[in-house]
Amino acid sequence: MKADHRHELKTNELADWLSHLPEWTKQNITTIIMVCVVVVVGLGIYTWRVYNYNVVRVRERAEFTNLINQLAGAKAQIVRAQDQAQTRDSSFTLLQPAKGLETFAQSTKNDHMAALALIKRAEALRAEVHYGNVEKEYFTSQINEAKNSYTEALQRCPDEPSLAAAAQFGLGLCEEEFGNFEQARQIYQEVAADPDFEPTVAAAQAKYRLATMADYRQQVVFGPAPKPAATQPVTQIRPPDSSQPTDIITPFNIYRPLDLDLRFPAAPNPPAEANAPGEN
Repeated sequence: MKADHRHELKTNELADWLSHLPEWTKQNITTIIMVCVVVVVGLGIYTWRVYNYNVVRVRERAEFTNLINQLAGAKAQIVRAQDQAQTRDSSFTLLQPAKGLETFAQSTKNDHMAALALIKRAEALRAEVHYGNVEKEYFTSQINEAKNSYTEALQRCPDEPSLAAAAQFGLGLCEEEFGNFEQARQIYQEVAADPDFEPTVAAAQAKYRLATMADYRQQVVFGPAPKPAATQPVTQIRPPDSSQPTDIITPFNIYRPLDLDLRFPAAPNPPAEANAPGEN
């Protein structure tokens, strides 16, 4: 078949398809609409995923970092106030970042960040009652809140060794703060013996806690403060009503001449001689 003839046939087929395109469109309008909808929805989902990964997650990380910095700054402020022997209790400054961490954990869909936020919130609540002077009821309430945060963190991310170990170790600290040393010891032993937790910081902390727990259980009694040493009496060298000696030089003043007589007193007049002229 010649090339010109083949080209003519293809042109005729294209012209025939274009002539029947309106009719084909009317017959398949439903299918065309469905395909367009699927394409638009697919593009929308892809765009949203990209936006969520590049914008929302970055925003969440920035917010979480800001909350952690607030918590660290509040702790530093409290320690600085205690070093300066200030009587004002500033431990309440830890409550604001603790509330922010709780809100963040409830709003984020990232389980790892939520678990870490809950662990940091529990640490803030425990630090607040230890830095401040609180009543027993308030102490119990805050430690229970910390236990709830540790438990929720463990539920949000049970398969992440570092977070799970930190949450479980925090539960042991809460039990120890309540005086339940046997429960705390059992939790520490579980953390230290779990092979999945071996490379984590919490496992090392649990081992150290087990080794030193006997020291924490001992009752510490402070002895009486030593009596202040007796002060030596001050010896009065000169009576308070004595006048100053006459040979003290007065302060120099540029507006008055220096009185040299105060520093170099005049010599006394010599006695008169018997055969002085003019006297017989």
